[in-house]
Amino acid sequence: MKKSIQLNQANLQQVESRMPVPNYSRASDKIGIVHIGVGGFHRAHLAYYLHQLKNKGEASAWGICGIGLREADTKLHDIFKNQDHLYTLLIKHPDGKIKPEIIGSIVDFKMGVTDPEPVIARMAHADTRIVSLTITEGGYNFNPATGAFNFDNPEIQKDLLHPNSPITVYGFLTEALKRRRAAGLPAFTILSCDNIEHNGDMVRKMLLTFAKEQNPSLTKWISEEVSFPNSMVDRITPATTPADIETLEQNFEVTDAWPVTCEPFIQWVVEDEFINGRPDFEKVGVQFVPDVGPYEKMKLRLLNAGHSVLGILGAIHGHDTINACMGDETFVSYLRAFLDQEATLILGNIEGIDLKDYKDSLLERFANPNIKDSVSRICSESSAKLPKFLIATLHDNLAIEGSIKFATLVIAAWCYYSDKGMDRHGHPIEISDAMSTELHQAAKQTISDPLAFIRQEDLFGNLIKKERFTKLYAKAIQKIYRDANIKEYMKEMI
Repeated sequence: MKKSIQLNQANLQQVESRMPVPNYSRASDKIGIVHIGVGGFHRAHLAYYLHQLKNKGEASAWGICGIGLREADTKLHDIFKNQDHLYTLLIKHPDGKIKPEIIGSIVDFKMGVTDPEPVIARMAHADTRIVSLTITEGGYNFNPATGAFNFDNPEIQKDLLHPNSPITVYGFLTEALKRRRAAGLPAFTILSCDNIEHNGDMVRKMLLTFAKEQNPSLTKWISEEVSFPNSMVDRITPATTPADIETLEQNFEVTDAWPVTCEPFIQWVVEDEFINGRPDFEKVGVQFVPDVGPYEKMKLRLLNAGHSVLGILGAIHGHDTINACMGDETFVSYLRAFLDQEATLILGNIEGIDLKDYKDSLLERFANPNIKDSVSRICSESSAKLPKFLIATLHDNLAIEGSIKFATLVIAAWCYYSDKGMDRHGHPIEISDAMSTELHQAAKQTISDPLAFIRQEDLFGNLIKKERFTKLYAKAIQKIYRDANIKEYMKEMI
């Protein structure tokens, strides 16, 4: 066995004998994109697309500077510093093959949580033309039921009072844009890459609401000069595990402290509204369209909702991974029934898409035995996800007298999940949710009030007033709380 090579710029020539490496000069790259939230998905998606474009000899003015706004980002910052911002992307195919590639499109990383000034200066720099975001659904700071900006957030309150030392994404964006306007520089495009319907419209609304409160004179300039394209992003990207790091070292003799794993499938559909230029992403397969809405809704209501259906039900049954759920015929049949009978009916026709083929491909992707996406990751931050992915479909089907039974069981299962924190065998479930305390407090009242959980108006809107839903929900709650045999109740519905 060859000696493992530490990943960094100086060692790239040695690494090249073991896997593809960047064929472009990174030292001369300008930073044209500032990206907030450098998680696995960004590194498997936007950064990967840009890497491909650079390998074609283009986009030298479009290097990425990553930004960390949370203490938890310190680990990646330190790893990137040691590895010259290089990382390995491990593409895992269903047949078991793993194809690694070194990605070099990220050329800098700054921590806003420790010192906001370098981050603000980087955003305000003339070379910066796009600020992109993967800050998760919960990072947009709005009420999921009403869509209103949450001014009660203590960090937002601090940013309103102290614009020069921001904490939140809105504080950083507003201060950077204020400096650009003062310097006579053009604005930048703000590009959301998060799983939120009309994500560009949402970040525009939230930013303008914040700016109006903090700096009213800036609001009109932002409204007129900043562009906010909507986009639909798609690539299943599980959390990196110690086994992934070990596989890279043992099988490919490369040491990378934080590689990224993903599936082969990748998709990005974007509205072509970039106020200050953009890379020629269409040359590497990105689809630019006048209206991303239908594609976005399709992906959220089918893929993301489908993931949550498997995740919540699978967690209670005791499945650890999504592909384990897909190895269980009851889960496969239930998922397909939800997709066909509830999710598809509210989508309408989508140009260039055969919905049956798309759903078939989803089932194949979810079943990829080489991905092993954890149920706990899929269930994380469900309070931010389910209102957009699943509860919205419930509301839509109630409005047209459509089927609601499959989604209703998932909501009842979410209540049990939030209340008990364990699967049907009594094994603890890992719950990661910003609202975990509130969810638990509401769910634990279910014994005395079967509808207690769905009285959370911020999450469920007016579902509590929909008798057709509450009757089904109460029956599902009674069954699940009796013995948590979720699989039997799934069978009853298929």
